[in-house]
Amino acid sequence: MTVKNKKEIQFFYDFILWFTGGCIYFYAEIICRGFSHFSMFVCGGLCFLFVGKYGSRIYIHTDRTWKTYASVMIVGACIITGLEFVTGMIVNVILKWDVWDYSYMKYNLYGQICLAYTGLWSLLSIVCVYVYMLIERKIFEKEINI
Repeated sequence: MTVKNKKEIQFFYDFILWFTGGCIYFYAEIICRGFSHFSMFVCGGLCFLFVGKYGSRIYIHTDRTWKTYASVMIVGACIITGLEFVTGMIVNVILKWDVWDYSYMKYNLYGQICLAYTGLWSLLSIVCVYVYMLIERKIFEKEINI
């Protein structure tokens, strides 16, 4: 297999994982809030891809202790909160689409991110990494011990 083929296969895998994460987040938001926005599909997919990719590396290459889970939660929360902030600044502040507004919550930054949701994202990161690794193992047939 050539390098070009490996890159094409990796792009395909990443696209499938991004799309899956986007669908999961989009429909989870519809179930929880009653509505969503296409920007949440894009952001949710990127969050799933990045948290899954980096979180699974932490999980695979370390002992499975509380430190591993804490690392995944911290990295995941940082990735998701960062992507949420960038997305919020673009869609809510620059484009003025008003997709969400956390300005009523304590410890928010420009109404785009807040500490309470960062805590939720840290918990969601563990689930995200598990689902990501499950997809890699079952669909892409990678050798991963979950």
